[in-house]
Amino acid sequence: MGKLAVAAMTSLWVIPMSIIVNYIVPDPYMDEIFHVPQAQQYCNGNFRSWDPMITTPPGLYYLSLAHVASLFPGMLLMRNTSQSFPEACSTSVLRSTNAVFAVLCGVLVYEIIRFLGPSLSDRKATLIALVMSLYPLHWFFTFLYYTDVASLTAFLAMYLACLRKRFILSALFGTLAILIRQTNVVWMLFVACSGVLDFTLDLPPRQKDKQKVNQDSLNQSIDGKEATLRSNLRNRKPDSSLDARHRFDRRKSVSSTEDDTSGLVYDVYTVISTSWDMKWKIMVKFSPFIVVVVAFVIFILWNGGIVLGAKEDHVVSPHFAQIMYFSLVSALFTAPLHFSVDQLRNLLQELRRNWPLSLLLALVALIAGFASVHFFSLAHPYLLADNRHYPFYLWRKIINAHWLMKYMLVPVYVYSWFSILTLLAKARRKIWVLVYFLATCAVLVPTPLIEFRYYTIPFYIFMLHSCVRSSGCTTTWLLTGTIFVCINVFTMAMFLFRPFQWSHEDGVQRFIW
Repeated sequence: MGKLAVAAMTSLWVIPMSIIVNYIVPDPYMDEIFHVPQAQQYCNGNFRSWDPMITTPPGLYYLSLAHVASLFPGMLLMRNTSQSFPEACSTSVLRSTNAVFAVLCGVLVYEIIRFLGPSLSDRKATLIALVMSLYPLHWFFTFLYYTDVASLTAFLAMYLACLRKRFILSALFGTLAILIRQTNVVWMLFVACSGVLDFTLDLPPRQKDKQKVNQDSLNQSIDGKEATLRSNLRNRKPDSSLDARHRFDRRKSVSSTEDDTSGLVYDVYTVISTSWDMKWKIMVKFSPFIVVVVAFVIFILWNGGIVLGAKEDHVVSPHFAQIMYFSLVSALFTAPLHFSVDQLRNLLQELRRNWPLSLLLALVALIAGFASVHFFSLAHPYLLADNRHYPFYLWRKIINAHWLMKYMLVPVYVYSWFSILTLLAKARRKIWVLVYFLATCAVLVPTPLIEFRYYTIPFYIFMLHSCVRSSGCTTTWLLTGTIFVCINVFTMAMFLFRPFQWSHEDGVQRFIW
């Protein structure tokens, strides 16, 4: 068992399913009608050609060129193509780019799981990596020429490099992720912030002692109660006594509301003060990320916006209901994790243990949820007009079935978010969980169109950190994998074997995520 086993077992379904999809759907479909011809233009050497309907950068096309170039000699030997390189860039070959990335994704997930949870056995880590490789949104688009799989691969590589403190390499993978999909700049900032948090909150003992002396000398005027609280917080056992890998393999136990709130306040205070005291060292260490962000800002100013083409259909809009949809979709995909008796018991214990703060947070979340679905629930024209996408039916049959329905779903949204954040808080510090929530909002809120594909990266981040901390047995992962397989069988069967036609447009239409 291990990464080779993950790669081999992932290939067992990637290769045959790719053959089946290419046999039944040989021509470009949906967004492929833009991506495939554009990649073929690059294969012809027309690098100045650009389809104005494409919204994402050309990173996927350059990766496809490298992929086709690696296959071309073998294709010549097997006489699967003529002497022309452009003719080798067929739809099936371009789709195989994502098949390769899907296998790499499984390996990267395994490596991250082993880093975050070194106490996990190889067998358990392999099982989790394989289950996550079956995540329906990721699995389905493995067989089509979309940017999602390549985007996830670049993000996972960036995150793994940052965890290993190889920041230059991480920034390079971040650049690649942005060249594939520009909203990945938010996830690069998340990765950089995660690195800064680890750097400032896990200093070596000598540096922490020196910092505490400096802080004590600067804060002698603080009243006794606040000084006592801060002293108690500083006397906690430092994380630096753990190995860089093993600091992720601990569980935080907190016994009171004061510990929860003061822990977050202490982390924020420590991050700000330490970052200021070590600002030049931090700027040098994380300068690769800064360079990429500055370059991206220059690109936005030059381009006049974040999207490249079809700007009128992708206007940034305050779609706060989007984060509600993400929480519910993520929770339903992993129902054994969120709707189990153990999880309900854990949430009730949290509520009882910290009932004043928990009730206040629940009230605020409910108010924010109702406000989001009432004032910031958007229906994009694509959502209303295109019945090939599943969100079309979810919107009409569930969310918009009755004017009360969207309000009745708010408590379920809130529960899903509380479940997600509670599981993450068992693995990481609360300030890290806060950064994750803000990054998810920054990516999803400006997006007017309900596209479950956009949920993939935040879903993977949640799963990577919650799974290695969860005490759930193997049965939980087997159930989750079973749910994934059932959804995948249904969606792929609908895509391949239930085509239909529009009366106002020629061609075969197919159901898709």
